[in-house]
Amino acid sequence: MDNTPAWESVDPLGEALHFLRMSGVLYCHTDCSAPWGVELPQMPGCLMLHVVTSGHCWLEAAGTQARRLQPGDLALVPHGHGHRLVHEPGAPVVKLFDAPIERINDRYETLQIGGGGAAASAVCGVVRFDHLTAHHLISVLPRVMVVEASGSTPSEWMHSTLRLLAFEARQMRPGGQAVVSRLADILVIQAIRAWIEQEPAAQGSWLGALKDRQIGRALALVHRDPAHGWALGSLAAAVGLSRSAFAARFTQLVGLPPMQYLGRWRMHVALARLQEHDDGLADLAGRVGYQSEAAFSRAFKRHMGVAPGAIQKNVMS
Repeated sequence: MDNTPAWESVDPLGEALHFLRMSGVLYCHTDCSAPWGVELPQMPGCLMLHVVTSGHCWLEAAGTQARRLQPGDLALVPHGHGHRLVHEPGAPVVKLFDAPIERINDRYETLQIGGGGAAASAVCGVVRFDHLTAHHLISVLPRVMVVEASGSTPSEWMHSTLRLLAFEARQMRPGGQAVVSRLADILVIQAIRAWIEQEPAAQGSWLGALKDRQIGRALALVHRDPAHGWALGSLAAAVGLSRSAFAARFTQLVGLPPMQYLGRWRMHVALARLQEHDDGLADLAGRVGYQSEAAFSRAFKRHMGVAPGAIQKNVMS
């Protein structure tokens, strides 16, 4: 029998990546020939990704140095900032919504643009994150991230994934949209993992809290079981710290006191349930640790600014 305490076996960072729960908003296969340039608008709350499948292009974004992207390179714009993809730095651009786009379905498009010169192609995507953990994680990422195919970070399986994504985008076989979406999601998570492992900036952020031995485990316990009657003392005891030491360390690393974080987490779990399921409010209250529907509704409105019943009505309408 395994007597290892539950908190000894958790993987807080892995669970945080699981909670990304990306939902594909739009994917586009792009074929370009020089001279060409496309300006992508700001898309708040979304992450934009670009995988170069042939030729090369430049990514230009305010506040960052222009980056040359080669075949197999993966670029992420995590915060949805507007940016430009061009055949050479400073090239004229057409706004994305003015470009000759052919819509294949609600989530997949193709774009052909340019003057007939040197060719390049890419698969571009926009994904959205709905979970509180995802918002925490994305908030600490830089404005632009690039995983280079020629670098040491990508493994052979990542190169194979890129090749498969490019193939599926070109062929548009039955089910191709679903395959492209899943592969793009995997690549986003892989890029974030690589950044976490390599960048010093990841150590001093909320991610640092996840990697901390005791605070990371406390976060994982809350994430796994928000309905449990957690109190400052019980969380501190579960990870082997005194109440005062736990509260100070948690607040320093996470940026919120433990009980305030627990309250926010419960409300975001409730919001996700309201958007995805048709639970009754009394049942939902119990799922997130409240003894009564009234207490839950008051807490939800205080945190979210709207009553939970209003969310239900919007989802059902």
